[in-house]
Amino acid sequence: MAEKLGRKWIACDLGRFAIHTTRKRLIQVQRELKKAGKSYRAFEVLNLGKYERQFFFGVPANIPQEQQEQLLEAKQEKYVNLILEGYSAQRVEGHKYLHGKKAGRFVHVGPLSVPVTKMLVEDVFEECRQNLITQVDILGFEFEMGLVPYIKEELREKGVDIRLRYIPKEVFDKRAVEKGQVKFYDVAYLQVKPHIKDKTVKIELTNFTTYYTQDDLEEMEKSLKKGGAKVVIENGQITKLIKDKSGILKREVLTKNWVDWIDYWSVDFDYESKKEIIRVEEDGEIKEVWTGNYIFENIWQSFRTKKSPKNELITAPHTYEKAGKYKIMVKVVDIVGVDTSHVVEVEIK
Repeated sequence: MAEKLGRKWIACDLGRFAIHTTRKRLIQVQRELKKAGKSYRAFEVLNLGKYERQFFFGVPANIPQEQQEQLLEAKQEKYVNLILEGYSAQRVEGHKYLHGKKAGRFVHVGPLSVPVTKMLVEDVFEECRQNLITQVDILGFEFEMGLVPYIKEELREKGVDIRLRYIPKEVFDKRAVEKGQVKFYDVAYLQVKPHIKDKTVKIELTNFTTYYTQDDLEEMEKSLKKGGAKVVIENGQITKLIKDKSGILKREVLTKNWVDWIDYWSVDFDYESKKEIIRVEEDGEIKEVWTGNYIFENIWQSFRTKKSPKNELITAPHTYEKAGKYKIMVKVVDIVGVDTSHVVEVEIK
């Protein structure tokens, strides 16, 4: 309403899906104003991200990286135990990379302030292989791109079932942990195809693969009461369970195609054009430092609404002014509110 009335506003929410819903509504306001020939305003979605996580453990963001790492190392034990508690896993000893165990699967807790890398995954894999461990979950806040297909095509064939799962922000909420409301979602994988003509590029979304498992289908069937219904997520499928009054159980698969998982997707056609700059204190002076990351700018987007339940799967054409190589980032938000990103490089001649 503030946006429709042209007022200044700042909104904040802890819930991932609440932010996502608000973003879609604000974009819809922009589209309606544009259609009516009226001016409309831009807005930003800001995420505290790793700085928020570090602050939770008493590590300020405005000190040199070396000092941050020293403080984080001292608090490593507390951090690992907190994540294992949120994941309902038991702590295990005697391993370098394996921190816990849950329902027969070992657990590795990834770093607090940097992404889980291919090298780290290989170290976890090697320790599992040497100890004849066949199942492991790797938990992380961020993951290096391309890990899912690498694990699927390379490591699983070598005898270790590795599952990557996002650590949710709710893990820092003690009440949510105690109530069992913290959900760890599997890392998904998306594929895109660039269509290049002269200096114009269109991006096509070609596949989205997920292995989300939030519930145990068979356990839910047993616990479901007569006349009841339940929506279950298991191994990348969303299934509606219905048990009639006579106790007969029916299953209805709601995600019949990979596009059913896509709620929203957007594209930054020049991802490395805007660096992420933060201010840090060094020797009593405030300096601006590049974090090594870039800021995603939403140049094009498509999303579903109740009135328009289908997504566009190919973008409008984007024209580059200059020849050269450009990195394009595609960001997908799925129907459970989880972000998945992919970067593709194109050459404009």
